[in-house]
Amino acid sequence: MIRVRFISVSGEEREVVAAEGARLLEVAQNDGQPLEGTCEGQMSCSTCHVIVAADDFARLPPASEEEEDMLDLAIGAARTSRLACQIVLTPDFDRLTVRMPPTHRDMQGR
Repeated sequence: MIRVRFISVSGEEREVVAAEGARLLEVAQNDGQPLEGTCEGQMSCSTCHVIVAADDFARLPPASEEEEDMLDLAIGAARTSRLACQIVLTPDFDRLTVRMPPTHRDMQGR
């Protein structure tokens, strides 16, 4: 099992346990985090944008060019931003910490 810590915009921290091979997007959504994932992981939106803790960012594989293009559209993107749909959890990512961006794009109009 892989532990993931989510930090909300207000600073509230929640640690969850996820299975190896799970996508961070599904783990976050199952925990009630405000990640929309409109394109369902097809990398055609940026509604699952998260900011990875600086210490953890280097542990992740580099973002693809397509992911970088989508991050350019993300509101509040930072140097350590990633799309949660592109992070597949492995034991190497145990204790991964991600922060929710201060604002997000609501593509479903909720």
